[in-house]
Amino acid sequence: MYILYGGDFTRAPLVQWVLEEGEIEYELRKIDILKGEHRSAEFLAINPAGLVPVLITPDGDALYEVAALMLYLADRHQLTELAPSLTDPDRGLFLSTVFHIAGDVQSEMKRFHFPNRFSLRGEDSLGMQRLAKSLVLARLNVINTRLAKRGPYVLGTRFSLADFYLSFWVAYLDREAVCLQFPSIAKLHGLVSARPKAARYLEDTEIMAKAYAEMMIQHPGGVIS
Repeated sequence: MYILYGGDFTRAPLVQWVLEEGEIEYELRKIDILKGEHRSAEFLAINPAGLVPVLITPDGDALYEVAALMLYLADRHQLTELAPSLTDPDRGLFLSTVFHIAGDVQSEMKRFHFPNRFSLRGEDSLGMQRLAKSLVLARLNVINTRLAKRGPYVLGTRFSLADFYLSFWVAYLDREAVCLQFPSIAKLHGLVSARPKAARYLEDTEIMAKAYAEMMIQHPGGVIS
């Protein structure tokens, strides 16, 4: 059985969703990052980087990086309805999109939500957030253009975990504003939200995003180290 270390304000829901879509047995062990449990000696022994989520495989390996975890599970368990197989013609575009989201959208979302990690001075955190948000929107504009030509999903008429991955970050940024600005992304998000197992995670993500935004107003220097 898999063990997933996750919790609120983390990317663990992305992995949980894949596990549940694939009906894969797992145990969730919550890590409270607001209390700094991700920096505890116990957790650092599992992942020295102190980052959540972490997936412990049935073989005992500790795996990390959320995009890798989603792809690993889909490939290992042959969830071809979530990820095209290695010989599938759609595999290239699928991987290209997943890694684009991981490298260019997710990375800036980290700066948006944890500006204190990237700012030398506390007073620079707000500027870091604004810059990160502008970069995310610029990259979403590129994705929106591609969806307008090929959509409604990343792979045309075929759903994949890349669609959920994108919808997750839309929910974490500002779903209403993003969907208003990018109609093709709005259509994709609507389709993904109609999937029963995805809807709950996207709704919970929006709640977490709003809660975190309120905490950031109270603690502009950052609430999570």
